[in-house]
This record gives sequence, structure tokens and C-alpha cells, in this order.
Amino acid sequence: MATVKGQHLKLPLYEVIKRGIFLTIGAVLMAVGLEIFLVPNNIIDGGITGISIMLSYITDVPLGLFLFVLNLPFLFLGYKQIGKTFAFSTLYGIAVMSLTTFLLHNVDPVTIDEFLASIFGGIVLGTGVGMAIRFGGSLDGTEIVAILFAKKMPFSVGEIVMFVNLFILSSAGFLFSWDRAMYSLIAYYIAYKMIDIVLEGFDESKAAWIISDEYRDIGEAIMSRLGRGVTYLNGEGGFTGGEKKVIFVVITRLEEAKLKSIVSDMDSAAFLAVGNIHDVKGGRFKKRDIH
Repeated sequence: MATVKGQHLKLPLYEVIKRGIFLTIGAVLMAVGLEIFLVPNNIIDGGITGISIMLSYITDVPLGLFLFVLNLPFLFLGYKQIGKTFAFSTLYGIAVMSLTTFLLHNVDPVTIDEFLASIFGGIVLGTGVGMAIRFGGSLDGTEIVAILFAKKMPFSVGEIVMFVNLFILSSAGFLFSWDRAMYSLIAYYIAYKMIDIVLEGFDESKAAWIISDEYRDIGEAIMSRLGRGVTYLNGEGGFTGGEKKVIFVVITRLEEAKLKSIVSDMDSAAFLAVGNIHDVKGGRFKKRDIH
């Protein structure tokens, strides 16, 4: 069926079902991380979630109510920036998370050891948030706020999120105790890393650019010893104006050390730059058998 260029395409039914399933799992995991690990030990997370935890502690109002109500205005404000599909996915995820916290509120915590709670709470919560983001939604309005403010302020989205979260996590020291604030920082860091792992996977991809006069030998060595395809790009030296060949190759992080060894063996003076990349699709990224 023909479509107008740039027109929003309706998601197939199986994609909607898959997204709904994983958003539900992600939201439930976040609620478990909060109600079974963090909240009973007075450990908070960053963003709107952290504010909700502190307000729930002060007022004795159920956490789920604050999670839902406080996120709604930011979701509404960011509707035009984030798109309808993302907005509805986020609304669904937040609703499921809020409801699950209601259901888990009277369940006994898994542990009352603050250190264990911060570690495992961060793991479970981060896994849930990462899963929600990976399948097109979000479980906290902080990023939406940051996107809106970044358009009017000389700061990036990441810098705004970091500043807001540092302020919120520091507030836990005044409300609970400073050791709880430090445990909260541990939980937040672990959750942050778990989000990265869920989004990128353990088999993180990396892109490498190699400039060498021995480009042909290096390229053939990469193909035979790593089983990866390479692309030869034409370049020009900025200082010399001379023509250069640039090798471009995508590898996994487990192959990075071997790539460096190959390049060093073939040309110790070669220029090599390696960077993280995400969502490698198409082409011939699939690894060939090596002998």
C-alpha cells in the first residue's frame, strides 16, 4: 500500500502487542524495585520517582498516586515534542507502574539490609526502566522536562537530568539521613548502568576507523581473523592534503582488543579510533566463520 512520505505509519498489531507486553513487564519490574527493595529502606531514585517517594513519606499518601499524578503534567507538556505513540506508551507504562505499587505496598521487603537493597533494587528498577525505553515508552517525566528546558537553556538534556537528580538525591539526606542519601546514589548509579545494558545489550557494538598506508593488508587481516566485513573510505589529510584510505569496521566490544592487536601488528604507526554505537542494522554485520 502506498504511503505519503513522512506520514506517520500505524504500528502493526503484533508490534502493538509486543510493545504492550514488554512495557507491562518493565513497569512491574520498576514497581517491584521500588516497593520490595528501595522504599521500605528509605532509599530513593532520581527524577519524579524520587520526589514521589519523599512526598509519600511526608504525607503518608500511597506512592502510586504521586507517581501517576506528578508525571501527568510533564507528559502533557511534552506531548508535541515526543509524539503521540511515545506519549500513550508512557502513559500506559506509568499507569501500570502506579497500580502495581498499590498492590505491592503491604508486601514485606526482600531485605532490610540497606546495601543489598540499594544494589538489587537498582538492578531490578534499572532493568524495568530500560525495558520500557527500549520498547517505546518511559516511566519518569524527568527526561521530558529536560527536553523542554534544553530548548531554552544552554545545557544538554543529560546535564539537566544530572543536575535535577543530584538535587533530588541530596534532598534525601535532609529527609531521611545522609547514609540513606549515599545508598540512594548507589541505587541510582546501578539503575543507570542497568538501563545502558538493557538498551545496548552485553554484546555492545563499536565502530572503528583506521588510517594507514597498509590499509589493504589490515583490511584483509580483519576480514580473515575477525570475520568482519570492512569498508574502504576515501579521505584527505587536513595538513598535507594527501589522499588517504580509511578503513571502517563495526565490531563487538569483545573483539576490540583483537582488532587493536591486528592493527598494531600490521602498522604500529596507524591511526585508530574506536567509538560506541547503537542499533546496528542492515548491511553485512553478521559475523562470518573464521578459521
